[in-house]
Amino acid sequence: MKNVFYAVSLLLAVSVGFLLGRGHTKLKTVDSSERRALYYVDPMHPSYRSDKPGIAPDCGMQLEPVYATEAGKAVLANVHDVITVDPTTQQLFGIRVAPVEKTAGAKTVRVSGRVTVDETRAYRVNASLDGFVRETHGDTVGSRVKKGQRLAEVYSLEFVSMIGGYISASEQAQNSAEKGGTADPRRSLEVRSWADRLRNLGMSEDQIQELYVTHKAPDAVHIVSPADGYIIARNISPGMRFERNMEFYRIADLSHVWIVADLFGGEDQFLRPGAAAYIVLRNENQKKGFPAQVSDNLPQVDPATRAVKLRLEADNQSLALRPDMFVDVDFTLPAPPGLSVPAEAVVDLGLSQRVYVERGNGMFEPRPVEVGEHFGDRVQIRRGLAAGEKVVASGAFLVDSESRLKAAPLRSPPTPAGHTTRRSAEVAEIR
Repeated sequence: MKNVFYAVSLLLAVSVGFLLGRGHTKLKTVDSSERRALYYVDPMHPSYRSDKPGIAPDCGMQLEPVYATEAGKAVLANVHDVITVDPTTQQLFGIRVAPVEKTAGAKTVRVSGRVTVDETRAYRVNASLDGFVRETHGDTVGSRVKKGQRLAEVYSLEFVSMIGGYISASEQAQNSAEKGGTADPRRSLEVRSWADRLRNLGMSEDQIQELYVTHKAPDAVHIVSPADGYIIARNISPGMRFERNMEFYRIADLSHVWIVADLFGGEDQFLRPGAAAYIVLRNENQKKGFPAQVSDNLPQVDPATRAVKLRLEADNQSLALRPDMFVDVDFTLPAPPGLSVPAEAVVDLGLSQRVYVERGNGMFEPRPVEVGEHFGDRVQIRRGLAAGEKVVASGAFLVDSESRLKAAPLRSPPTPAGHTTRRSAEVAEIR
């Protein structure tokens, strides 16, 4: 009987010991699983992962293990990718927030423009025959001239015969008028015919009138300015021989000028003939502006840049606008109604854009948005935000950089050849 009792007691002791040992082993197994490395990361580039230890291929550093408990904590700490920035850091790096606002009304668009001569006020003085230049008078480029002012004296054999014909016709007309009474000799057909020939050759009205009075052939023909303005081109010098149709001078009236502006992005659809604009000089010492308006002419498209060339007109009595000068042109255009944020608040990711919305207590949430038109220092938001929300307006790129650094260890980029990831194992261990 005692033998049976001892046998049963021994069997129970062995069973209890086996159960206790198995439970202890299970606990140890659980503990060791928590410390088992899920994957290995490059300490310099946490986005690189490997399923086994080794050396990082880019920087040569030893890969560091990431355990199940650490990965689980990291996932829980970065729920919704919310970034926390303490107030001291915000102040140090100049991080500021601005509200999402509803905007409507008008926007100002500034484009580059170039001053050109008003072609309706530009004059070319050309040679109508062959000859040579005897002398010139105050005709340098940039000189201001008056209408009828003598610029040069030229000589040509063709003028000699024309002048003789005119003098003869005017003498006959004067003699006929003296004999017959009141007829004006200048209005006779022959006198007018010879006078027109002289005008076509470039003789001025004053010199033709002098011929009619003196009946004396001049030594040279005077080249005079056809209008008030400035000499912008000169191709003549004393003693030079010239041929028919050669350009002597180019003279422009700069009291009224054109400005040619390049427009991109469809802004020209809002600019109709007569639309107002404002011309601003780029000279820092002369912050002066001039009102202008869009010309009646239709805009042209530059074949190289595809920019729409719009012509404006402006009065220039002060002569501050000079040909080929670059200026800024401000247009006031209707702004699309809707929500907008400061342009600096939008982080451009290439294929998408996002902003960082303030959630309180120094927390900022990244929010993808759909942007619209830019106007001034603001950008329209078509989708993704609501009126009254606050976004990071200054220092958004710093917050975005912090977000990328914190999210890097959790991302699973394409794995290089020879390395595999165990996403399913991570999920199983975290659970």
